[in-house]
Amino acid sequence: MRALVTGAASGLGRQLALRLAAAGAAVTAVDRRPTKAMPGVTPWIADLGERSEVDRLIADLEKEPAFDWVIHNAGVSATGRFERIPETAYLKLLTLNCETPLVMTARMCQSHRIASGGRVVFVSSLSHLTGYPGGAVYAASKDVLAVYARGIRTALAHRGIRTTTVFPGPVRTEHAARHAPPQASAARRMDPDALAGKIIRAARRGDRVLYPGLPAKIGHVAGIVAPELATRFMRRFVFERLDRDVY
Repeated sequence: MRALVTGAASGLGRQLALRLAAAGAAVTAVDRRPTKAMPGVTPWIADLGERSEVDRLIADLEKEPAFDWVIHNAGVSATGRFERIPETAYLKLLTLNCETPLVMTARMCQSHRIASGGRVVFVSSLSHLTGYPGGAVYAASKDVLAVYARGIRTALAHRGIRTTTVFPGPVRTEHAARHAPPQASAARRMDPDALAGKIIRAARRGDRVLYPGLPAKIGHVAGIVAPELATRFMRRFVFERLDRDVY
């Protein structure tokens, strides 16, 4: 079994790589930073926010045997008042969060680098339904990922490939802490290893979508039943408590 995980140097991506390796997979872990040594994991360095590096990575992947798992986990955010955040930060975010997984999936399908019977996992965000004042472009990028995954699901199914889209809420990672209000409690965020386990189990079952944990399930319902209320909640408890722009 072979697996490809992006954004695997830390946080959720690292836990996904560790769990897949523990299950016997030969894991290729892609990140722009060096990945700490993990048994059964081969680190590949590539900045997925730079299209030239993405093209180089894809060319290298096309020389490899097909992957049974492809997990598009890499992502960055930009939080604060949207009009103050530089355009360059937004362009980097959009490249990494949505353009790269779209291009990688299409090119890997063209070159048959995703095995029949394989699984493709897209890590979107709960903001797909709730709205995200202070992180509107991040939320938009995760919307793109969710809609793309839904749109290609049938085409991939005809190839024997299953897709799972994950909509997590806040996760206990350095990235989440960096973009959260200063007084936010890390204890309320989901443990990344627990989340990794839920994602892998859902993908193995062939679940099309996953809202992991009770807060995500509540956010899912709130986003459908009362989207304006959910957005006001995010504005009051996240945006209005941010003390700086982060990108």
